[in-house]
Amino acid sequence: MSADDLRPNPRAVNWAATMRGHGGEFVAAHGDSYAGVAAGPSIGRAEREAREAAYLRPGATLAVGAGDRMRPEEPDDERTCFERDRDRIVHSAAFRRLAGKTQVVVYPTDHQRTRLTHALEVAQVATSLARAVGANVSLAEAIALGHDCGHGPGGHASEEAFDAFLPEGFDHGPWGADVALAELNLCRETLDGVRNHSWSRPAPSTVEGELVSWADRIAYCAHDLEDAVHAGIVHTGDLPAVVRERLGTTRRDQLRALIHAVSAAVCQTGRVGMDEESAGALAELRRFNYERIYTRPESLAQSLAVIDVLRDLVGYYIEHPDALPDDFRAGDDLVRQAVTYVAGMTDRFAFDRAEVLLGWAPDRLPRGIGHGA
Repeated sequence: MSADDLRPNPRAVNWAATMRGHGGEFVAAHGDSYAGVAAGPSIGRAEREAREAAYLRPGATLAVGAGDRMRPEEPDDERTCFERDRDRIVHSAAFRRLAGKTQVVVYPTDHQRTRLTHALEVAQVATSLARAVGANVSLAEAIALGHDCGHGPGGHASEEAFDAFLPEGFDHGPWGADVALAELNLCRETLDGVRNHSWSRPAPSTVEGELVSWADRIAYCAHDLEDAVHAGIVHTGDLPAVVRERLGTTRRDQLRALIHAVSAAVCQTGRVGMDEESAGALAELRRFNYERIYTRPESLAQSLAVIDVLRDLVGYYIEHPDALPDDFRAGDDLVRQAVTYVAGMTDRFAFDRAEVLLGWAPDRLPRGIGHGA
């Protein structure tokens, strides 16, 4: 390798030349910048709160001051309390780790959903619904982005794995609100929506939380089907007739139909729900996914392998507490600390730990995680 090979290429030199930007007293990002808006005062938190009060429909959740938080805070000058919640979730480690956690397929390929892409799609559906019905978009987005931060590696199988160690069981909604996101000091309304987004939980206390509950089901029913079709697991021609006729066979058509169904029902009745025919079609789509995707033999075998890995990992850390990071050794409840640590792992890290700490052979691990699958 010569000295010339070690010199930055011209593109890197040009990029480095923009350290300061362009211009003299006023610095712009681009040398030929011309875009702009009328000059005026900043639209800060107080103005945004006033706009919410003026334009959101009665019943929507209004942001007020710093919000109702476990630890009191001073209001932010620029952002509403729910905008701050959304930003905190996006920058949190729990949210970032969703990129390495299973949606349906353990350790997916580049083209399949992860928990992170699922959260983003739920946020898209939730904000579309909130805008359409006049609810608080920032609160709906914050709940949607945080709703699955309590999931462990390996998808819903992790809940069954961790159930064995906790008297109250492991439910990813409450775990997300009370453990995974606890350090963020989020508003009560945001945490309530995260805690209760699953349909088997009590209803959320806000209309935005209920919108996210629908957005979650709408998003995963449509995108899990799309992933399964691309993977050759199912074919759209196999869908029940009511799904094909009322919702369509593509993710795009299904999202359009279902988002419209919820927003129309809310605007007509004032309650968050869906007309009977659309709800029936959604239920048939979910039943199809359950039978043909989630509970097919390969999925069940994958889940059993995940459960074994995670239970063995928790057991290992209980027996070897010195192997836990320092942050997870505080407190008297070692079992809960071990569960907390393992629940925060990504798929890859959990399965790597199974090989390194437990001596698991790669062929014992779930398929689809890069171990010769």
